[in-house]
Amino acid sequence: MAVFAKVVQTQGFSRAARELNLTTSAVSRHIQRLEQHLGARLLVRTTRRLAPTELGQEVYACCCRIVEDAKDIETMSSRYQQSPQGKLRVSAPVTLGQIWLAPLLAEFSRIYPAVTVELSLLDRFVDMIEEGYDLVLRISKDMAPGLAVRPLQLMRYILIASPAYLDKHGKPTHPTQLVQHQFTLFGYADFDGDWYMRSAKDEQIHIRVHPTITVNNSTAMLSVVEQHGGISLLPDYVAANALKTGKVVRLLPDWEFEQNYAPRHIVVAYHPTRHLALKARVFIDFLHSHPFLHDDVRAVPRSEPPR
Repeated sequence: MAVFAKVVQTQGFSRAARELNLTTSAVSRHIQRLEQHLGARLLVRTTRRLAPTELGQEVYACCCRIVEDAKDIETMSSRYQQSPQGKLRVSAPVTLGQIWLAPLLAEFSRIYPAVTVELSLLDRFVDMIEEGYDLVLRISKDMAPGLAVRPLQLMRYILIASPAYLDKHGKPTHPTQLVQHQFTLFGYADFDGDWYMRSAKDEQIHIRVHPTITVNNSTAMLSVVEQHGGISLLPDYVAANALKTGKVVRLLPDWEFEQNYAPRHIVVAYHPTRHLALKARVFIDFLHSHPFLHDDVRAVPRSEPPR
């Protein structure tokens, strides 16, 4: 089990053999015996690396748990007496990391000085095993199967505009009035101006708006809105500080977006082991206790997506 897990993690027999202090042929025999015992292939070779089959992914998750349980047995008497320590590699989307995660790191380091946090902000898919991350923060629907996930907070998209823009162009009181306005929107195909909305009274509406400006970064979009560049639809955590300072105001708070802009969880994902390393566990608990939003900028509460 440990050999198979190491082969999946290192994506090859040779590196697994070096890390386990075995010969490559011994590693190969371990895998062959496991596949023969199960009567199915667990690994396939691509042009770049060894990759687990669909069954192999499930077996790998079980192997990780078994390996972790074995380690727990060896350290049962002392595990809970140890303090968090060592390097913790964390990945997060750029904007989420800049606005929420990075400002928390100094406080975390004061509480857990023996933990070294290595934060990478990346707007792309992260392969935890291949790239060696302990934790990955993502929008919930973007997670790959086979990872353990803990929801941290619900994120909603909200409509905002500057007071000066609204003084000049009027404040919409119903979604049908939005088509008369200027917009700054995401420059991605999946995030266009085709909007499905539902009110707190369960009224549904579908509208199409056309942007005057498109931007591929949400903090840059906020800057455009603050300079009176029309109405924008942004994640609530991006707009939170600007709402508090009055640079922008919330529009149509009784309406919630659906489909592409439906509420979704910010989640932290980790390897599918039963027991997280203490350094990772305390970091997750720390994030969970430091929400990025408060009630004054939340949308009207509605049923949340499944966890």
